Amino acid sequence: MVISLLHPRCRFAGCLLALSLTTPVLAAASSDSGSQSETANTIVLINPNSNEQATQSMVELARLESAGVVTVVGRSNTGAPALLTTPQDMLDAVTGVVAIGVEAAKDEQVAALIVSAFSDPGLEELRAAVDIPVFGIGEEVFHEAARGNRAFGIVTVTPDEALIESFRQKAAGLGYESLYRGTRVTSGDPMELVKSPAELDQALAAAVKESVEHDGAQAVIMGGGPLSASALRLQPDFEVPLVVAVNAATRAAVKAIQGK
Repeated sequence: MVISLLHPRCRFAGCLLALSLTTPVLAAASSDSGSQSETANTIVLINPNSNEQATQSMVELARLESAGVVTVVGRSNTGAPALLTTPQDMLDAVTGVVAIGVEAAKDEQVAALIVSAFSDPGLEELRAAVDIPVFGIGEEVFHEAARGNRAFGIVTVTPDEALIESFRQKAAGLGYESLYRGTRVTSGDPMELVKSPAELDQALAAAVKESVEHDGAQAVIMGGGPLSASALRLQPDFEVPLVVAVNAATRAAVKAIQGK
């Protein structure tokens, strides 16, 4: 099943996930500078779900992206499901995300936090609770996908209509309503897809093709942290960039830590 939403209009609520090496739009616009130690250089990546394998996969992506400039460690939200698939799942994850972030921020070596789920659950609440910069992979990947007024679409494995509507609202809330070309959803059970890299790649490739050929996307956001590795594997098959949210947020966090 493929679901397409074209030409959006509104504000965001919640979900799950670039290869381009350029830095996204001003990291400072995404988060306030904190009062961390001048020697602090650790980023804590918070996975709002409980899938430890997904957490480690996203941490590895962040480590590769940061190229040893900072230390990246991961934390999983153990009280949440292994995959967040509905707006209620996102809301339920907020308490755990904030608790993990507040605890992590007590360490003077921690310079920034990343909320690593596409819906950015708990992002604003965590920003209000700590003194260091906090980045959401969903927010940062929209900035990067729309860079240069580029039309973009989203591909995800989650068919929840309210969640897909929240993507449209997110695009509009960030000022990208005219550039957003809708969301394509993979066929199949998302819980089963994420267990098989081969099947996930095949399903995502078909959805990306639909986004580009039918929706006119010039960049495609991979909608969910667990889709990041697939994006890297699939990129050689597509001329348009497959924008990886974890990488976008990591670049923004490193830039903030370096004071750029």
